[in-house]
Amino acid sequence: MDNAPLVAPAVGLCVEGADWALEWITRRQTVLPKRLVAPGPSRAEIERLLTAAAAAPDHGQLLPWRFIDVPVAAREALGDVFAQALRERDPAATTEQQAQAREKARRAPLLWLLVVDARPRTEDVPVRERLISAGCAVQNIMLMAMAMGYGSALTSGKALDSAVLRQAFALSDADMPVCFLSIGTVCQARAPRARPVPAQLFSVWTPSLPIGGVS
Repeated sequence: MDNAPLVAPAVGLCVEGADWALEWITRRQTVLPKRLVAPGPSRAEIERLLTAAAAAPDHGQLLPWRFIDVPVAAREALGDVFAQALRERDPAATTEQQAQAREKARRAPLLWLLVVDARPRTEDVPVRERLISAGCAVQNIMLMAMAMGYGSALTSGKALDSAVLRQAFALSDADMPVCFLSIGTVCQARAPRARPVPAQLFSVWTPSLPIGGVS
């Protein structure tokens, strides 16, 4: 992974600033958690990551998402949760499969669980908006982590839907565990993957039916 520093443009140079931002954003890539090793972010760097997250759009200032840190000392317990969740899904899971499930908890020096508040407390900010806010927060964190020289990844999995994980993290019925965020030092980089071209991401709407059923 190329972590060469980029120099921020002078204030007021909008075109150069946009070029700098685009180059920085397009450098980001997912690094598998098994390729993320110590050292991870320091306490001061974690504060900066969370400051970046706080800049995400938040309609109504609901703070509809939060992160739960899983420290290294708690990884064995999380591994047990993953193994139990596997057994609940597949009572015939082998000892080797359970060991593989446990091993996923030991990766990356920083591991956070992203939780979104999905309770229907306001019609003005539906769950889809809260999920978008959470996604923006995560992207801000991943870009900031890259700027610090770290790699990052998002992972999910069926364990997120398990009762044992909800119980382990003391989640309420309204809490939606979305994914795990891993951050650490990249021990093995991979070639950048091809990005979609702009034409694949954009179209122009052409109305084909009368609005409101009136011809």
